[in-house]
Amino acid sequence: MTLTDVGLLSQPVLAGLAFIAALAVNDSRRSAIAGTLNALLGLATAATGVGALLGEPGSLTFATGIPGIAHLGQLALAPDRLGGIFLVVVGVVGALSAWFGVGYAHGATATRAAWAAYPIFLWGMSIVPAAGDAVTFLLGWELMALGSTVLLHSEHATRPQVRSAVLWYAAMTHLSFVLLLAGFAVLIASANGTTWEALAASPPTGVSASLAFVLLAGGFATKAGLVPVHVWLPRAHPEAPSHVSAAMSAAMVKLGIYGLLLVTLRLLPDGPRWWAIGLLVLGGVSAVYGILEASVTSDLKRLLAFSTTENLGLMVTGLAVAMMLRSTGQRAVADVALVAVVLLVISHAAFKTVLFLGAGSILHATGERDLDRLGGLARRMPRTAFATSIGALAAAALPISSGFVAEWVLLQSLVHGDTRGPTADRVIAIALPITVAVVALTAGLALLTFVKVVGIAFLARGRSPEATNAHENPASMTVPMWVGAGLVLGLGLVPGWVAMVAAAAVGASGIEPAGLAGVALPSVNALLDPVSLVLMSLAVAVPIAVITVRAARKAPRRTVDLPWGCGGVRVDPTMQYTATSYAEPLVRIFDDALRPTRDLDVTHTVESDYLVREVAYRQRMVDQVERGLYEPVIRLLWRIGDQARRLQDGSVHRYLGFSFAALVVVLLVVTW
Repeated sequence: MTLTDVGLLSQPVLAGLAFIAALAVNDSRRSAIAGTLNALLGLATAATGVGALLGEPGSLTFATGIPGIAHLGQLALAPDRLGGIFLVVVGVVGALSAWFGVGYAHGATATRAAWAAYPIFLWGMSIVPAAGDAVTFLLGWELMALGSTVLLHSEHATRPQVRSAVLWYAAMTHLSFVLLLAGFAVLIASANGTTWEALAASPPTGVSASLAFVLLAGGFATKAGLVPVHVWLPRAHPEAPSHVSAAMSAAMVKLGIYGLLLVTLRLLPDGPRWWAIGLLVLGGVSAVYGILEASVTSDLKRLLAFSTTENLGLMVTGLAVAMMLRSTGQRAVADVALVAVVLLVISHAAFKTVLFLGAGSILHATGERDLDRLGGLARRMPRTAFATSIGALAAAALPISSGFVAEWVLLQSLVHGDTRGPTADRVIAIALPITVAVVALTAGLALLTFVKVVGIAFLARGRSPEATNAHENPASMTVPMWVGAGLVLGLGLVPGWVAMVAAAAVGASGIEPAGLAGVALPSVNALLDPVSLVLMSLAVAVPIAVITVRAARKAPRRTVDLPWGCGGVRVDPTMQYTATSYAEPLVRIFDDALRPTRDLDVTHTVESDYLVREVAYRQRMVDQVERGLYEPVIRLLWRIGDQARRLQDGSVHRYLGFSFAALVVVLLVVTW
């Protein structure tokens, strides 16, 4: 029995035990026992992925009890190397999130329903990349949706905004499922079975192939939170319990990327050029729009949700570039782009887990997620501050983090694509330079965004009593963050072997380890050695630090009893820069795209209208895609509903007539 077999067999057992424990154990011990079992389920999922990456064969088949229906009599799990990558991601993220939940979950987030939904959610996520056929894939997809919806609904009784988030999430996740169901139906119609091998052996052609691609890409893009079907993501992630937000953002949305890789690399690998162009536009717009919204948002969890849209946009951009380069015969450079996509998946899983758990730690200690009311937490919550800062380092794609390595490899594929040689054409010549500019703009905005997160939340003075009175959280919450931070740094310092695994997963060549920790790309004549980079940085930084410390010791000291307050009587912590004021220059630059709503209230003194007693300024950022695209559709549906309500007059004869008319329409469609 292989490691893959052991993992596949242990997952349903552990999921069942965690489900039973959530329902049977009393309140005082439920989080500890259920959380531990869920963490073990995550580790079993990761072990399954490791077995698949090592090439150890493994499969598991369940009888569904539907005899006589072709291809639906059994559900098959048979992960390959590509699925193995995502199994490891799902498993590690799920384990860390469950571990964090042991200390975090309380009240509504620690109920029987909440802890019973987590193993359903986690096992559903593990089924998707392990599925051996379309039916099993869709089953896992629905289990994942069911579990996450229940988890998102946990705090609906105490926070009214949760209900709106659940409705949006349920609507979009069902839209995703319907699109996938229709897309797989088109593929199955031309194949002799539902297994991936059968679908790949007899793919549809012409219009049918394009229809299948559009449907599947739409379904996966919805789950990945790409613009314009991203609207559920900045609503659901902030309202979910923080350990669930981490699992949703760091693992669940990645399965949309897995689906796109499955379609473009295996099921429909030889599509027309416009498929790649469409994905490139979708990814580029998502990356820029996501990080732009994140950069001007002061709600920490909403900021991280928009950042997820940005990162998923970069992954789709890399996939589109790989498709485009392959279509012109530049396979070696296309392989580099595919490796970049997998590295982005792994990197984002690591640092977004840390960031969402860090946001949860802050929320647990202060009750606040508004950056404008935080500050000074580095002194009161040093362990949380350190781990979250490491996550922010990677989110900003700075050395020596995993985010830097992933974006460096992506840029190598972009700048080394042939735009003038014999394999180039006009589309490549235009697309690659624009994509470089998009990635550069995204990286710059990401740097500004996460400088804001670290600077406003952890430095300076507390801007509210909640921040001033904050305390560090228990080890059950801080240790998972530190493990995640260690993964971020480890992947950044030793990327060579990870890149080799990524290359094997997508069937890429031309990727080699360099030295102890580096990664070499002979096809584009590029080399990255993080250890050398760290040593060179230390060689510059250490002398500067020594000189600075010595100069500071020799400098005369003075004590300021009362800081200068610009003519005011006292200095208040709210006079510091806030997240809103930090982002104001960006809001002005991108005002036409963001279109914020601003309210300014000036209260004068009783003695004179020329003397101002108080000024209140409010700025609210509204998602322009939601305002311009979804709100008109919702208003139209309400009007249609109002008109349809008139038909509900209580007449049984009229209802029977409607039923008969509907039956006739269905029969006409079926027999057409």
